[in-house]
Amino acid sequence: MAARTKARKRALDILFEADQRGANVADVLEERLARSGRETPLPEYSAELVRGVISRWLEINALLQEASEEWPLHRMPAVDRAILRLATWEVLFSTEVPTAVAIDEAVDLAGELSTDDSPRFINGVLGRIAREAPAMGSVPASQPDAEAEPVDDVTTASDLEGHDN
Repeated sequence: MAARTKARKRALDILFEADQRGANVADVLEERLARSGRETPLPEYSAELVRGVISRWLEINALLQEASEEWPLHRMPAVDRAILRLATWEVLFSTEVPTAVAIDEAVDLAGELSTDDSPRFINGVLGRIAREAPAMGSVPASQPDAEAEPVDDVTTASDLEGHDN
């Protein structure tokens, strides 16, 4: 398994854990950086992914909601939400990962970890975001994250209720 694929999976673990515990994602990330719970430390790319998602949390959630009109975020399987958040950040805000690679990796993760319908669903949502994000109000990927407003206290499952609809 490639290093970035492993890093994506570890980042997914953090987002999923925070969701399931109702914990702040930044707090879970810091816990994993301090104590990985595994023999190997958390890869830097995992931390970069999670920090990227946190920095664009509200925007990513709004884009996901708009791109998946029939499925509010709180009704999606938690693993699908986490995969979609990671991949949306990579598609729109990472300059290091081609869009097709980010989508393929997300679809592969969904096939491995989620429901039988999830790969097709995730491919469709991410495809729409990749095609229509500028029209949805997203910042183009060429603009740095530094221009985004930092979000400190988002990212618990209960926070989803107020931002999905």
